[in-house]
Amino acid sequence: MSIQAVETIVPVSGIRIEIVAEIPFARLRQAFEAEVPPIDEELFRRLVAEGAPWQRFARASGGAGVHSFGSFWRHDPSAVMRAGGADRMSVSYLIGDYATTARMFRHDPGTMLYSPLRIELHADRDGKSVLAVDQPSSLLSSFGNNKILQTGRELDRMLGDLIEELGLPRPSVLRR
Repeated sequence: MSIQAVETIVPVSGIRIEIVAEIPFARLRQAFEAEVPPIDEELFRRLVAEGAPWQRFARASGGAGVHSFGSFWRHDPSAVMRAGGADRMSVSYLIGDYATTARMFRHDPGTMLYSPLRIELHADRDGKSVLAVDQPSSLLSSFGNNKILQTGRELDRMLGDLIEELGLPRPSVLRR
């Protein structure tokens, strides 16, 4: 079977932000998970089954802080990496909120490549912690849509707010 298809190649250039902090990994992770709570998937299933209005989904996906992020997914590869000879701790998350994501999705469902945001924490060799994340607007600009870019800049602001809520300095690229 042969399916007709059209290929589009879009070069994407992003800005990765890395913050090295004088804080033990376990403390940064604990603060992050308190600030960005897990999304309650069972609640979302119930809301879908009830045919709940959009506003209930948007409220249910918000996090604890001024940024409104919740965590959709968490992956801790530390034990497996330790078995492979790497002894540092690491955890990755997908974070976001449905209200912000929906505004971009309406213009192009492909924005789901970059929202929710992927964020990673790890311990460095000196006992410090590293928070790493791609600047949302730098990736979302590849869609060539001003509404999507505006929402990407809103995500930049929200990400900066989250980083400050964790007690870390707002990165320079998130100060605009």
